[in-house]
Amino acid sequence: MGTLRYAMLGLIQRAPATGYDISKAFSGRLGSIWGARHSQIYPELKKLTEDLVEASKATTGNLTVDLQPTDVNVFLGQTTGEYEERLAAKQLTLCLTPAEGTPRISADGRLLWRVFENLFSNIQKYAQPGTRVYLTCQATDEQVTITFRNISAEPLNISADELMERFVRGDASRNTEGSGLGLSIARSLTQLQHGTFALAVDGDLFKAILTFPRLRDGEG
Repeated sequence: MGTLRYAMLGLIQRAPATGYDISKAFSGRLGSIWGARHSQIYPELKKLTEDLVEASKATTGNLTVDLQPTDVNVFLGQTTGEYEERLAAKQLTLCLTPAEGTPRISADGRLLWRVFENLFSNIQKYAQPGTRVYLTCQATDEQVTITFRNISAEPLNISADELMERFVRGDASRNTEGSGLGLSIARSLTQLQHGTFALAVDGDLFKAILTFPRLRDGEG
């Protein structure tokens, strides 16, 4: 989420505002800090509205969920094939380590893809160029864990709990732009599929950890 959207969120949080109200604010004192034209404000406002609607649906469970047996290693191969070239364009090397065997989970492929899309998009925008991005999968008899790891281009002076806040404020937010709402949506979509979503921050190392119950042989 860029600084323009943060400025817009700050205005909306103070009081309800239309696109005209926001444009007027940017033409006044706010314009000396953040310069923004109509052509920038309205597309950003539209995208923000779409994200808020998606977040609301995901959080309230107001989405159709079609859980199906899903081979995790196959799914990982499909998603990495989609994003490997995009990450390479940002000088990021994707390293995939699949789980041993063929672990399966119960998931909605469309929603799980959206979770991965949010995480890869975040990495693509804010990881340190020239570093590796690790995607690993580990499986036990009871669960399957998928972990994303990357090095942030900016210092992560914010806790994992704060990263999960729907609207992140202040200087800490600007150092992790793009992480607030997208991660909230990813967490909610993961939970709709009976999984858990956790974050970990260690210096500049950012980790997103997805855990799902493993389907036993013959289940599904």
